[in-house]
Amino acid sequence: MKIGIDLGGTKTEAILIDHNGKELSRKRIKTQKNYQGTLNGIKSLVVEFENEFGLVESIGIGMPGAISVDSSLVKNANSIWLNGKPIKKDLESQLNREINLENDANCFALSEAVDGAGKKYSVVFGVIIGTGVGGGIVVNKKILQGTNKIGGEWGHIPLPNQTDLEKKYSNKCYCGLSGCMETYVSGPGFASIFNSINNENLDSHQIIEGFQKKDNRCIEALDNYVDHLARGLSLVVNILDPDVIVLGGGMSNIDYIYETINNQLQNYVFSDILRTKVVKNFYGDSGGVRGAAWL
Repeated sequence: MKIGIDLGGTKTEAILIDHNGKELSRKRIKTQKNYQGTLNGIKSLVVEFENEFGLVESIGIGMPGAISVDSSLVKNANSIWLNGKPIKKDLESQLNREINLENDANCFALSEAVDGAGKKYSVVFGVIIGTGVGGGIVVNKKILQGTNKIGGEWGHIPLPNQTDLEKKYSNKCYCGLSGCMETYVSGPGFASIFNSINNENLDSHQIIEGFQKKDNRCIEALDNYVDHLARGLSLVVNILDPDVIVLGGGMSNIDYIYETINNQLQNYVFSDILRTKVVKNFYGDSGGVRGAAWL
């Protein structure tokens, strides 16, 4: 049996699977927004599973950010109370076993590559478009971290060919730079641009509702969103040339994206024929937690 834990900013979810990937149990708790509270929550989930089912073979955790190669401390996490902390060391000490710890977007990509929407392909690029934007690269069912442990972090490249209007309405990213893909294609980024242009105060869900009701402003906003997404992914295709791109996160649930994104992507990729397809995830919100278990 394997435990997978998805450590999010608002919730921490754990899953127990067998060696075939069959789900045996699942539990979810609220994430405490402080370091020790986060550790305690993870430990409580492991203890609860093992009290009920017995000792497990492995424990994998997907988390925002990454572990620095040089310091072994958390870096780049938007759950900022984790940054600068030795979470792997502390958890291994307190649980008295090895912990497999990986970026949450990499866990999502691994899950979809092992037995999800990318299971038939060798090179899978997994994309998170939700509260934040991230990505993961999986080659032959193995995560490609990169020497700096930032492989797939396409959310912090600039949107290509930004217009003056796009520059005007893009917020500065939490990473300190401006024009990052995260500020355009995350849920909050999408809503922020719409609200700035239209002098509104809507969230992404309300804008999508407006799109479904044929509100012209919302239709234009979603068309622009797909174009932004295509431009950002074109860089990934031009450099990595993956077999498939799998979308996850809250924004990935918008069906209109899949009706239009592949044609849009063709406009920006340096190839006469585009074989790479953008597809929806198979496991939905379970992708990250399943990928953590597969670590």
